[in-house]
Amino acid sequence: MAFPILTIFVLVLLSASCATSASVQENFIQCLDANSDDPIPALCSRSNSSFTSFLNSTAQNLRYLLPSVPKPEFIFFPSHESHVQAAVICARKLAIHLRFRSGGHDYEGLSYASETETPFILLDLARLRSIDVDIDDNSAWVQAGATVGEVYYRISEKSKTHGFPAGLCSSLGIGGHITGGAYGSMMRKYGLGADNVLDARIVDVNGEILDRAAMGEDLFWAIRGGGGASFGIILEWKIKLVPVPETVTVFTVPKTLEQGATKTLYRWQQVADKLDDDLFIRVMIQVTNADQKGERSRTVTTAYNALYLGDADSLLRVMNRSFPELGLTRKDCIETSWIKSVLYIAGFPSDTPPEVLLQGKSLFKNYFKAKSDFVQQPIPETGLEGLWERLLKEDSPLMIWNPYGGMMANISESAIPFPHRKGNLFKIQYVTSWSDGSDESSVKHMDWIRGLYDYMSAYVPTSPRAAYVNYRDLDLGMNRNKNTSSAEASAWGDMYFKGNFQRLVQVKSKVDPDNFFRHEQSIPVVLEQNQY
Repeated sequence: MAFPILTIFVLVLLSASCATSASVQENFIQCLDANSDDPIPALCSRSNSSFTSFLNSTAQNLRYLLPSVPKPEFIFFPSHESHVQAAVICARKLAIHLRFRSGGHDYEGLSYASETETPFILLDLARLRSIDVDIDDNSAWVQAGATVGEVYYRISEKSKTHGFPAGLCSSLGIGGHITGGAYGSMMRKYGLGADNVLDARIVDVNGEILDRAAMGEDLFWAIRGGGGASFGIILEWKIKLVPVPETVTVFTVPKTLEQGATKTLYRWQQVADKLDDDLFIRVMIQVTNADQKGERSRTVTTAYNALYLGDADSLLRVMNRSFPELGLTRKDCIETSWIKSVLYIAGFPSDTPPEVLLQGKSLFKNYFKAKSDFVQQPIPETGLEGLWERLLKEDSPLMIWNPYGGMMANISESAIPFPHRKGNLFKIQYVTSWSDGSDESSVKHMDWIRGLYDYMSAYVPTSPRAAYVNYRDLDLGMNRNKNTSSAEASAWGDMYFKGNFQRLVQVKSKVDPDNFFRHEQSIPVVLEQNQY
């Protein structure tokens, strides 16, 4: 039977592609063997039946798991530090683009997907997750693949009065989490996770392992908040433990529009950053269904979700003095341990045992788009009313308002690359999610959140308009080419890092001048010496 010429041509291309993929993998394995003293674990290629489940394991955003999005040639799970070193050496030697992840929450999929760098391979650090807690030293060494929840649990195993001020979502990989800053419910008391890092070990572009002394203070500064995957591969962090009381108090108080949500939220904006440093009250804003005169109707619900580092009686005194408008009562308050407050804030049911934190599984996996803002002046009630109108037009919108002040206002903007400090009242995270992966659904919901973001421009600083780097947003500008200049990246660089962006570019240019560690929004190298 004769085949059409086009069919033969396609078959030849497919054969060549398969052969190329196989040869890339074979060459990589041979190189790994030659550059590591430890036995090399099997690589998971696309032909492996487990490939999809491994790729999807920690990824949250289904938009970057669609068939149309380019996938890695294979996934490598290093089980020893020498494997990570060898992977960097071999990727450079064989000119293969390398992406790597420690947790995969990554809002824009930059750690496990690529539409600009193909072919590429994925280094997944999930097997590097040891945690060594030293209570006497008030510190812990934690490997990059461990989750935030695992870190919290291992600390609580050793002490009921020690904690760590990092993320609210327990399934975050600690490696990448701290590279962006790492905020959480104790940030007003102790600052960010990145503010409480004592040392680190990183594989640099030459495949060398560097600690703080070896890497120098410039690189150590850059990796604590300068965004992931620009300077090297984090192997582990040495974190500083902080004191927590044996009894803490949590609460969640909802307010709908019909219950005066607008006025209460306006008041929260005026006091949230000025409350006692032991008190963190964030606001979760969603559209819900409510009974109105026997009929179900949509409304906006604002839920005040809080952690207080103390007992309920002390909390009530603080609230009655500083924020009586919320109407907090004793029955709203739940006294608990710090480790159980982690479960509460993360949204687990009240009877969940702390051991669930060892599972490291995300509660959220959907198609979604997120954005962020920092607010320095209270949004007036008229502005909030316009916001409600827009939220009510979307299927599943979510906004999270996180208060600043306290220690966050006492740390210099330039202490680490994370610059969002004094003067910010709170940070907003905007999210819209959907369950249908069609192009039509994606366009609809993406257009909605972009419109909401445009609306909010009237209520936030715009020189520059700030954004949180751990909520990556490719709308802010894309670094599409291997050698994109820092000038072209400044649109998002200034938003994430403000005045610290220039120093990050200088550090990057020194430690990775050929831009080996790169993605669509990685820190660029200086191409023109007179740029800065």
